[in-house]
Order: sequence, then structure tokens, then C-alpha cells
Amino acid sequence: MYVIATAGHVDHGKSLLVRALTGMEPDRWAEERRRGMTIDLGFAWTALSDDRTVAFVDVPGHQRFVSNMLAGVGPVPAVMLVVAADEGWRRQTGEHLAALHALDVRHGVLVITRTDLADPEPAIRQAHEQLVSTSLAGMETVAVSAATGAGIKQLREALGRLVAALPEPAANAPTRLWVDRVFTVRGTGTVVTGTLGSGRIARGDELVLMPAGTPVQVRGLQSLKAEVAAATATARVALSLRGVAVEEIRRGEALTGPGQWTAVSTVDVRLVRPADRLAARQVMHLGSANVPCQVRRLGADTARITLATPLPIHIGEHALLRDPGLQRIVSGVVILDPDPPALNRRGSSVARAQQLAELSGDADPAAEIRRRGSARRSRLVALGILAADGDPPASAVVSGDWLVDAAEWRAWADGLAVAVDSWAANHPADQGLPREAAMRQTGVPDAALVTELVRADPTLILDGRGIHRRGRSLLNGAVEQAVRVLERRLAESEFAAPEAAELLELGLTDRGLALAVGEGRLIRVTDGIFLRPGAVEEALRRVRLLAQPFTLSEGRIALGTTRRVAVPLFELMDDRGLTRRADDGRREICRPVEGPGG
Repeated sequence: MYVIATAGHVDHGKSLLVRALTGMEPDRWAEERRRGMTIDLGFAWTALSDDRTVAFVDVPGHQRFVSNMLAGVGPVPAVMLVVAADEGWRRQTGEHLAALHALDVRHGVLVITRTDLADPEPAIRQAHEQLVSTSLAGMETVAVSAATGAGIKQLREALGRLVAALPEPAANAPTRLWVDRVFTVRGTGTVVTGTLGSGRIARGDELVLMPAGTPVQVRGLQSLKAEVAAATATARVALSLRGVAVEEIRRGEALTGPGQWTAVSTVDVRLVRPADRLAARQVMHLGSANVPCQVRRLGADTARITLATPLPIHIGEHALLRDPGLQRIVSGVVILDPDPPALNRRGSSVARAQQLAELSGDADPAAEIRRRGSARRSRLVALGILAADGDPPASAVVSGDWLVDAAEWRAWADGLAVAVDSWAANHPADQGLPREAAMRQTGVPDAALVTELVRADPTLILDGRGIHRRGRSLLNGAVEQAVRVLERRLAESEFAAPEAAELLELGLTDRGLALAVGEGRLIRVTDGIFLRPGAVEEALRRVRLLAQPFTLSEGRIALGTTRRVAVPLFELMDDRGLTRRADDGRREICRPVEGPGG
């Protein structure tokens, strides 16, 4: 299916032309038919001679309904611009052309109507003069009379050539449907219609209603009033939705693929038609949306737009600004950055204008990651900077969902090393640098990235004590001296673990003992009992010399220790699978005793 919008001055025969092409009535309201003037959007369709289907979005031509006109034209890739032979080019025709040019609509057909009332040549010459230097310059021209049928066949042929020249939408493009109608159907519930400008929608799909972020499900799907399983852009579709009430959705909102878009309220843009003066209060039109906004001039042709209502916007999109007071189109805009930095410092506006002067609106993942330093891949996808199935730039370091510029990664790594050493110097008795403190001091935005930075540095280690240099002792002088005394005592009598009171006399508190265990200087058998790291292996060696199985008393004597130490030590060996208890309470080793030469 191909979707084409009409455009042109009121009463130049747009709706009559659509009727002649389709045999359908595009005006939906009785008032429109009574007054003979289109007020809101109308829809009709026809099959061309090669069976390609063309759907028309018929828009109002009166100045009072420009917002409705823009809602219909916004998501559509091609236009049928209508000029009456007996009236020629009019002001509203020019405003419609300005809107089409601002939205970068490049495909269309110029139709001169009412040729039964006047010679079309003057109107053709006039229109061609107006089209020069616009995005629609050079489009094909057809003269017709909807009243007599003259030229209708030629127009259908021209439409065939038009749709054949339209670029095919990308198969993997992110899904976005701009809503232009909302209503209810008994037994069906909430129904929305719109032009699917990109992506694909299928029955049963989960979508997101923007800007609210409400998840909805496609309960049913129609295209041109026929039930379909799926539709791909560009297409006119009607969706029945589950998960949203009719009063919770309105024209100008959008249904998007999950994770493919994000609603933003501030964008930096290039003005397509820079104005000498730019009023601060404007309305921005994008898709079927029209949103009040504040405009802040940055450079000669760049500005920052702050929207009253967030919209799902991708980099490189075209929108337009309209002055609601003067009722005129001010400028088209190209989205240069849908996620711009704050302008809080003196001179930041000038610096930002210089940055924007170098941007084209084309998605450049490497440049965007470099500018940001780091970004989540999912965020870049939602902003249209990186394709969902695109490879990250070679210049980026990939860590989970994060893409980090290589220079930023090196700066983080250097900063982390400095922070670790500074912490050790300023906190000699403390454990290592906490991960949260490392994030604050280095500016790393995610704790998982700190972990990856530590892994990438062979001199650092992250454990329960925090981040520290490998081999660095966290024991201060007094505690270090006490541990050495204990180590000497245990070296003389391997299993003579001191009592808790003796440990305190040595100056070994629970914290000091925990540090010694963390550094591998001691092992904790149970509360208050600490031995040298090789004590378990030595105990196993000694009990191997006993007749198996052995009693607790035999084991205790073999170790030369007390029951206070022997009981928890053998229980620890049981837990490690080195020994096991028999039903009679005796134990045996679980590993075979090696013989000579074993």
C-alpha cells in the first residue's frame, strides 16, 4: 500500500478529485457534506491498473484547519498538490507548500483541477514558479476535470509512476504509528487509526503508547477496512487495543515498538528556513502531533526547542514550527540532537551553537558516543542514533549495555587507579575503596562498569573489602604486629588456637581478625578460633596416619590440641568433604591414603 495526502487551497476540488479517483466519499462528517468544505481528515483508497493500492488522506484547505491538515500530511511520504485552473495559486496553497517543504516531502503530483472552467496553462505556469527551490520542484503535472472525468486516466497513470518512485521503507525500521482518530466500537473497545510511517505491526503485538509510556496490546488489525494479520509501512491501519481506554488516548500521540523510541521534551534543531526574528512561543508539528513549545535561538540557523508535551523523536527527523498568533509557518526544522546537554554555564549557548554547526542530523554513533563519553546501547537505539541490529562502532568499548568511547574508558581507568591509591594513602587502616565511592570520584555512571574496569587492570582487585591493589595489606602497624605474634605461636604449636580473651590481649579485635582472614593470613574455624591457612591440610595429614575410622579423642591427640579446637576443626573438615562421620560417631578420611611413591 502507498499513502498520499492531498494539499491545496479550500474549494479547489481536493475532495471531489478523491471521489473521482476512488468512488468513495472522503468527507466523514455531515457538516462537511452540508457545507461542501472539508473540516477534518478524510480517507479513501483505490487500486491502480497494476493492482497497487493507493490510500488518500484528504486534508482541509481552509486556514482555520491548518492543524488538521498538518496532522494528515505529517506522517505521509507523498502528496497530491491541487490548484484550481479558474483561481490559480492562492495563499493557502502557498502555506501548504511551505509545510510540505518544511517536512521535506519530496514526492508528489501537481494536479490542476476544474479545467472545464478555465484554461489550465496559466495556473500551471504560476504553480511551477512557486515550486522552484522547494522539495517538490519538478514534480509531474496533470490537468484534470473531476466534473467531466477529463484527465483522470492520465492522473491515475501519474500516480502509478509516483508510487513506483517512492523509496521502500526499511524492513527493520522502528515501528511508529501516529494516531489521527480515536473511537470505540461495541464489542471491540478502543480503536485508533493512523498512518504507519515506519516499521511493522501485527495482531497480538505489544506496543507502547507515547508519551505516557503505557503498554498496550494489538487486539485486532485492519487495513482499508479489511482484517489483516500484519501491516508494514507505509499503510493506513486501524487497531483495536487492549490495555487503554478511549479517553486515555488522543490524536497526536503515537504507538511505538517497545524500546525503539523514547519520548523527549528538549531537542536541538537546524532551521530549514531561518527567520530574522524567531518568537519564543511556537507550535511544533510532527506526525499528527502539534505541541506548544519554547524556542531558544542558539546560532544563525540553530535553536533549542522545549516541548510542553514530550514526543517520540529520532535524530534526523523533520518537523515544522508554526506561529499560532500570526497563523503562519515559521520554519522547518531538522532534529540534530534529541538528547542535548543542559545549557547552565555562562557561554554554554555559544559553545553549543558551534557544536551544532558541525552536525548534519545524520546518525553517527561513534560521534555521539564520543560526545557523551558513554551511553547505553538501548538509549542510542531509542533515540535513533544506533540501529537495533547495528554493530557498535569500532572505537567504542562494549561493556554489557554500555558503549564507552575509548578515550573515556582510558580516563576512567587512570582515574580509578588514582582513586584507589589515594584512598589507601588516606585510609591506611580501612578496607579498600568502596565501589560507590569509586563511581563518585571517577564519574563512572554504573557500578557494573567499575567492576569491568577493575577486571581490565591486573594490578587491582575487587572483593568484599572493596577495590585495592593486589598484595596490599590492610592491616595497620599494631594489628600487623599482633598477627605476626599469633603466626609465630601457631607455627610452634599448629593447633593451639588462643582463647578469645588471649586474642583481645594481643590486640586482635573481630575487625582485625577479619582483615587477616581476608588477606589469607589466618583461617576462621569458628567464632573465636583462628589457625594458620595450612592447618586443615596438616590435620588431614596427621589423621591419615591413624587406623581408620578414628575417634574424636584419637584425632584430638594426633593434633595435639583441645576438644575446643578439635570439634569445630573436624566439623569443618566434614563440611569440606575431607572426612565423614560413621553412625557410631567415629570418623574416617574420604580420600585414599597414598602409599609410598603415591
